[in-house]
Amino acid sequence: MTSLDTFHSRSTLDVDGRGYEIYRLDAVPGLERLPYSLKVLAENLLRTEDGANITADHVRALAAWNPAAEPDTEIQFTPARVVMQDFTGVPCIVDLATMREAVADLGGDPEVINPLNPAEMVIDHSVQIDSFGLPGSLERNKEREYERNAERYQFLRWGQGALSNFRVVPPGTGIVHQVNIEYLARIVFTHEADGVTQAYPDTCVGTDSHTTMVNGLGVLGWGVGGIEAEAAMLGQPVSMLIPKVVGFKLSGAIPAGATATDVVLTITEMLRTHGVVGKFVEFYGEGVAEVPLANRATIGNMSPEFGSTAAIFPIDDVTLDYLRLTGRSEDRVRLVETYTKAQGMWHDPAREPVYSEYLELDLSTVVPSIAGPKRPQDRIVLSRAKESFQEVLPTYASQPSKPTPVTLADGTATELDHGHVAIASITSCTNTSNPSVMMAAGLLARNAVARGLRSKPWVKTSTAPGSQVVTDYYEKAGLWPALNELGFNVVGYGCATCIGNSGPLPAEVSQAVNDADLAVVSVLSGNRNFEGRINPDVKMNYLASPPLVIAYALAGTMDIDFATEPLGQDPEGRDVFLSDIWPDPTEVQAVIDATIDREMYTRDYADVFAGDERWQGLDTPEGDTFAWDEESTYVRKAPFFEGLTMELTPVTDIEGARVLALLGDSVTTDHISPAGAIKADSPAGRYLAEHGVARADFNSYGSRRGNHEVMIRGTFANIRLRNRLLDGVEGGYTRNFLTGEQESIFDASQAYQAAGIPLVVLGGKEYGSGSSRDWAAKGTALLGVKAVIAESFERIHRSNLIGMGVVPLQFPEGQSAESLGLDGTETFSIAGLTALNEGVTPRTVAVKAQRADGSVISFDAVVRIDTPGEADYFRHGGILQYVLRQLASS
Repeated sequence: MTSLDTFHSRSTLDVDGRGYEIYRLDAVPGLERLPYSLKVLAENLLRTEDGANITADHVRALAAWNPAAEPDTEIQFTPARVVMQDFTGVPCIVDLATMREAVADLGGDPEVINPLNPAEMVIDHSVQIDSFGLPGSLERNKEREYERNAERYQFLRWGQGALSNFRVVPPGTGIVHQVNIEYLARIVFTHEADGVTQAYPDTCVGTDSHTTMVNGLGVLGWGVGGIEAEAAMLGQPVSMLIPKVVGFKLSGAIPAGATATDVVLTITEMLRTHGVVGKFVEFYGEGVAEVPLANRATIGNMSPEFGSTAAIFPIDDVTLDYLRLTGRSEDRVRLVETYTKAQGMWHDPAREPVYSEYLELDLSTVVPSIAGPKRPQDRIVLSRAKESFQEVLPTYASQPSKPTPVTLADGTATELDHGHVAIASITSCTNTSNPSVMMAAGLLARNAVARGLRSKPWVKTSTAPGSQVVTDYYEKAGLWPALNELGFNVVGYGCATCIGNSGPLPAEVSQAVNDADLAVVSVLSGNRNFEGRINPDVKMNYLASPPLVIAYALAGTMDIDFATEPLGQDPEGRDVFLSDIWPDPTEVQAVIDATIDREMYTRDYADVFAGDERWQGLDTPEGDTFAWDEESTYVRKAPFFEGLTMELTPVTDIEGARVLALLGDSVTTDHISPAGAIKADSPAGRYLAEHGVARADFNSYGSRRGNHEVMIRGTFANIRLRNRLLDGVEGGYTRNFLTGEQESIFDASQAYQAAGIPLVVLGGKEYGSGSSRDWAAKGTALLGVKAVIAESFERIHRSNLIGMGVVPLQFPEGQSAESLGLDGTETFSIAGLTALNEGVTPRTVAVKAQRADGSVISFDAVVRIDTPGEADYFRHGGILQYVLRQLASS
C-alpha cells in the first residue's frame, strides 16, 4: 500500500552506497521529543497512512503527545510480523484453515486467507519432562514428544505448505523468544515494494505474553491473544490508545553475588507496585550501557509479570555488538546503526526524554532474591526466604511438620516433608537465554561436585536450554559433566516446567505427597509460578536464578537459611555453605568471554527451518484447504463460524443470566484455561477416554488447543480454582442453580445452554492476568458466558474477551461483588448494550441482580470496550467474524 505521505516524510537513506526508502520523523515537528517507543509508533503511522484507518490526525496526535494526560486517542499499529509458539499458534492455524472454508461458503476465494506479513512459529511448548537425570533423557523426551504430537505437527506442516508467509521452526530448536532475539528479529526491517526497498523499525506481536523479550533488542513488540494475532496476520492493524510511557532510569552496576534474575525480580516488584498496566516502560540513563543485551532481554521478558504492554531498551552499541555475536550480517548491523541515528532513535545517555512517570533503580542496591510461592511479583529477599516460607506454610499445610517415609525407585529410603523441593528446573525463556546466569549455574555445579555435594534424591532435576547455543557453550566450557552429576541433564529445548510440562513426579514421591497431603515445592528459573501450573502434586512454586535452582536441589528443601545452614557436608564431614561454592562474577565473565563466539550462532541457525529426520519424515497433507479427520482428538475444525452470514446479528441486552463462577483476585488465564495435565476424572479426561485415548496419552491441555471439544471442557478446570459459589472446594466445579447440586463447570454450562439461560462470571482485581491465552476467552464464550464483571482486567485477556463477543464489565470504582452484597446466587440483567447497534459505545450499563427473595441489587458497570475498533469487533460477534466479513466482501 502506498502511503499518502501528508507530511512529505518519504526520503532516501544511503547506507554504504545502497539506498533505502524511509519515512523521516524529523519531517513532523514534535516527534523529536518523544520517547524511543513512541517514535517507533510514529514512524509506523507515517508509513501506513491511508486516510481511512490511519490518518494525518493520528500522526499529529503523537506529535502533540501530552505525557501527563490519560490516554484517550486511538491509533492503529501495524506490526511488521507475527511470532507464535505452538500451544497458542496451533489454534491460530486451525482458525485460518477454518476461515478458508468459511470464506468459500460466503462466496469468496479461500486463498485470500493468508498471512500478509511474515508469521513465524517456533514449536517449543510441547516437550514434556518424562525422563530426567539420565544421559538419554533428551532423546527419550523428544521421542515421546513426536509420539504425542504427530497429528499437530502434520497439521502445521500442511499450514507451512498451504499458507504463504508462514514458516515453522521445528521442535528441539529452542524457546520462541530466544530464537526471536538470536535469529528472527530484524531490528530494522526491510521490505521490497514496487521496486523500492523500504527500511523501517522491526515490530511484532506474538501469541505468547513474553514476546516482550525482544524489547531488549530495541524491537517494539508485545504479546497478544491468538485471536488478535490472527487478525494481524490477515492485515488488520492492532487498535490501541497512545499509551503513557514510564521512564525507568538505571544507574550503577550489579554487585557480586546478585544476578540478572535478582534485578528482574526487583524491577518486577517495583513496577507492579507502581502500576504500569496498559503503559509502556522505557529504560534510559547512563546505566543502560552497563546492562548486557542478555540482561535487557531478561528484563523485557518479564513485562507481563509487572503488567506493562512493553518494557523496551533503546538501540546502542551494546545492541550492535549482540547482533554481530549472534551472526547477523555486517550489512544488517550498518543498516541498524545508520537508520536509528538518522531517525533520532539512537540512545543518548545524556539526554533525558520526557516521560509520563519516572522511576529509578541503582543496580548496585540489588540483592539476591526469589519470588513466590504463587505470584512472580511477590519478591522475597533470599536472606528472608526461610522465614517467609515458614510464614506462608500454614496456608498450604494443616501442620508444620509431617515427616513421611518413602522408598525411592533405586531403593533409597528417605523421608519427605512439607517444604521439600520436589522439582528443581533450569527452564524458561527468562533465564535460559542469559549466559551470565547460565554460566553461573554451570560453575556452581562444578564447585558443588568438587566439594562432594549431590542433589537430594527426591528432587526431580532438569535443564531445558533456550537454544542449542547454550549446549555449545556448556560443552566448550567443560561444565556438562558436573551438571549431569547433579541430575541437571538436558531434557529438551523448550518451555518445559514453566508452562506446566514438568512431567509427573516419580510415582513413589507422588504417592507419598498425596497420601500425606504434603506441601512440597518447585524451584524454577522461570517467570510463571501460578497455582496449579507447574505440577498437580506441587502446591508452592518459587522463581529463582539458575544457580539458586541448583542450590535448592542440593539443599532439598525451602526450609533453609543459606547464610547460616550448610547445603551438606564434604567427604571429610566439613559443612559446605552456599557462599563456599558461589562462583566469582569475574570468573563467570571470563568463561563467557572465552567460550561464546559468533560461530556457535551461525552454525546452530544455518538451517533452522529444516528440522531433524523425525520432522522431515512426517507425512504432510496437501491442498488449499485442510482435510479434517473426524476421529482426531488433537485438531478439529473450529466452531466459531458455523452459520455465519454477511448480515450482523444485533447486540442484545442480557436477561435472566445466572452466575457460572464467583471468583476472587488475581484469577489468571491459567485458572481459566490451564495448560498442564488433564485429570482422568475431569470432563476433558472423560471425553478423551470416550474417544479411545489411553490415560498415558492424554498429553496436556496446551497440546490439545487445536481441539475445541477438549478446551471447552478444560475451561475453568484448574485444580486450584476456587469458585466461591461452593464452600471449601477446589477445582473446576460450580453450583448448578437449575438443580442446586455441585457439578463440573462444563456440565453445568451445558445444562444452562440447553435451557436457554445466559451466563456471567464475577471476578476481582487483575482478572485474566498471566499468559496471553486465547482459549481463556474462547472457552469462556463457548461455555455460554455473555459478560464478565470484574474489579479490573489485565490488558490481553480483556481484549480477547471482546474478540470472542464476551463483554468485559467493571464494577464501579471502589466496589466489588462483596461490597455490593453479591453472593452469586442472584439472577442478572444487564441493560444498555443495545446502544452498540447504533454505533455508540455506552460508558456504563445498568446491572440488576435479583435475589431469591425478590430484592434487587443495582449498580452501573463500566463497559471496558475501550476503542471504536473494539466496538466494531464486538458488534460483529468477534474479531475473526469481523475480519472474515471484510475479506469475503473484498
